[in-house]
Amino acid sequence: MSTKSRQRISKTSLQKVDMLVEKETNKKMKMKRKNLLIAWSFILPNFLGFAIFTLIPMMFSFALAFMSWDAFRTPEFIGLDNFTRLINDENVRIAIRNTIYYTVGNVPLTMIASLALALLLNRKMKGVKFFRAAFFFPFITSLVAVAVVWNMLLHPTMGPVNNILRAIGMTDPPRWTASTTWAMPAIIIASVWRGMGYYMVLYLAGLQAIPKTLYEAAQVDGATKWRQFIHVTLPMLRPTTFFVTIMLTISSFRVFDLVEVMTGGGPGRATTVLVTQIYNEAFLRFNFGYASAISLVLFALVMVITIVQFGIEKKYGADY
Repeated sequence: MSTKSRQRISKTSLQKVDMLVEKETNKKMKMKRKNLLIAWSFILPNFLGFAIFTLIPMMFSFALAFMSWDAFRTPEFIGLDNFTRLINDENVRIAIRNTIYYTVGNVPLTMIASLALALLLNRKMKGVKFFRAAFFFPFITSLVAVAVVWNMLLHPTMGPVNNILRAIGMTDPPRWTASTTWAMPAIIIASVWRGMGYYMVLYLAGLQAIPKTLYEAAQVDGATKWRQFIHVTLPMLRPTTFFVTIMLTISSFRVFDLVEVMTGGGPGRATTVLVTQIYNEAFLRFNFGYASAISLVLFALVMVITIVQFGIEKKYGADY
């Protein structure tokens, strides 16, 4: 075979190889585009919902914080006037103080109650699944229903709680939601009762992930149940506790439904929290710009506290 014939065959082979490579590349590109379209078909509905009901309202609220608007007239840009007014507003200061009061009471009590329940129900016993479901049930119950029931339980004169307290000898039981002193503790009690079942499930998952060999090694070393709890259970639950703390803190700063149904922010301003104040300014006084400014303050508070919590966890929880 001549040299020219060999070169011609070689060139033809290379062309066929190039065609096959190009065909395979096009096939892969089509498959990639198809997979991308399939992926977007799953993501798009959720993204559209997030954009329409969360992202766009958040951006609008941020812009509105620098404007004056009552929903009937054209928004008017007023710069930092809303924030200047906010600094001097006693109602906002009281709302911040009440929100912190609620958070400081609700977060540790819910964590303690949920961990205690998880420890109690993380053992083999008859009906354990029933009890787990029973304690979780209040969390999926309507918050309005929970508030109404607790209002009935804590009624100053006819509620069963005060009747029991009188029966055991207390002559002047708390007036609960009718008292400026006891209204917030009443809301905290109802909130702990409702939320502890959900966080119990998280703690149960954390407890069941702890290797049993750690407890066996602790028993061999002569550790009591209490020492096992302190030196094995709590350290191993640190990631779960961190997550629970973050979630509880955020939900506590956003509390509204329970307060609105149980006390309406009263008596007086004893239970007015930040979200209640935002609601009052926006939908009762139609100061949407000022309400947006307060919502930005709420956002900033939650963000700062969350960053601090992450910093503490990063510094002290690295070994876990």
